[in-house]
Amino acid sequence: MRHPLLMCLALVLMVLAMGHAKADTFRECPQCPEMVGVPAGKFLMGSPAHEPGRFDSEGPQHAVTVKAFALGKYDVTSEEFLTFLRASRYQPAPCNPLLGLGWKLEGRELAYPPSQDEPPRWPAVCLSWKDAQAYVTWLNAQVKAAHPVLASRAGPYRLPSEAEWEYAARAGTGTSRWWGEDIGVANANCNGCGSEWDNHVLSPVDAFSPNPFGLYGMLGNAWQWTADCWHPSYAGAPADGGAWRDSPAGGPANDCARHVLRGGAWNNVPIFVRAASRNGAAPDGDYDYSSLAGFRVARDLP
Repeated sequence: MRHPLLMCLALVLMVLAMGHAKADTFRECPQCPEMVGVPAGKFLMGSPAHEPGRFDSEGPQHAVTVKAFALGKYDVTSEEFLTFLRASRYQPAPCNPLLGLGWKLEGRELAYPPSQDEPPRWPAVCLSWKDAQAYVTWLNAQVKAAHPVLASRAGPYRLPSEAEWEYAARAGTGTSRWWGEDIGVANANCNGCGSEWDNHVLSPVDAFSPNPFGLYGMLGNAWQWTADCWHPSYAGAPADGGAWRDSPAGGPANDCARHVLRGGAWNNVPIFVRAASRNGAAPDGDYDYSSLAGFRVARDLP
């Protein structure tokens, strides 16, 4: 008899194959984030030369084919990241050493977020790329403990590739943002998005409407880490939807001086809150971005 988990994931794949843009969500273990199935497809990655706010790093546009996968319905939340810290005793480095801003461990199973009285549904920020990878490693251990059938397999959780992230953020649209070309009013949290949180504070991960794939908060609020090494252009970028792990300096794979961040944050002006907007920061942390950076997890589908 097939394992119930694999049957569930096979059903997700079947729904996606039938052409439905939004599949049912699933959660594999009590500590696991809620996941959404993202259908396979092909899209034009990057921005056209005429897009307002465009940066040179967003080109050249190129066709990318993406396999079906699952992506976190929300950014990993403060509550979810605290669960990880309490269980693992992992200690992230401060994202702002001068102010002592960071996640704190105190005593047995005690952990605290960077902000006092931080709401549990805020996205977890003040995180480096390495912090995100530590969470993914722990999450995979929880899933394999709950579902021994997965014990001999790699993953299955990981950070999304940059291509997967943009494909999911666009959700079948070709405009600057999934809701249209203009920033509009109260579609996201940024410096000029017209929301009650603009340029002031983080908003809950479910504060705004989801995109057509059923994903919340893909633009604005908090930058999101991806698996890729930072490259200043898409010249030579892979077309298969996988992460671009080669060092732009010609070094060995995964030897990244910087990793890609996507989505923009609550204090960024609207030109950063576009599906094609991208930036890079050091994996150990970079004050300019890591204090505003969080992540969401991706999952391979069988």
